[in-house]
Amino acid sequence: MPRPDHDTGTLRTEYPFTLPRGYVDEAGNVHREGVMRLATARDELAPQNDPRVRQNPAYLTVLLLERTVTKLGSVVAVDSFVIESLFASDLAFLQDLYRRVNQEGHTAVEVGCPSCGHAFAVDVAGDAPGGS
Repeated sequence: MPRPDHDTGTLRTEYPFTLPRGYVDEAGNVHREGVMRLATARDELAPQNDPRVRQNPAYLTVLLLERTVTKLGSVVAVDSFVIESLFASDLAFLQDLYRRVNQEGHTAVEVGCPSCGHAFAVDVAGDAPGGS
């Protein structure tokens, strides 16, 4: 369940991210910065009727990301061709981000310093200062 932003009390619906490698367009430009929005029930239900999903259930991932990645660099439209053209590591990154924002409501992961054991949160979306 999405959680309200603790600072403002409002529901956060968009999550900026930075792809590990980036989408390379037909002109050779690399696009790494993007935005994913929360999925709606329609986003999850509509692709179920798509013949590509019926033929290959794994294609559901492509359609879910096509519907929820609203921005990717200067790409005009993030469509199935763009999602299909991502490097495998970027696709895995977006699948994980989708799961995190839609099931957990955030992109932060609790980690610990291996030396001192101090616990702190890291934004895995890569949009925080110093993120990759």
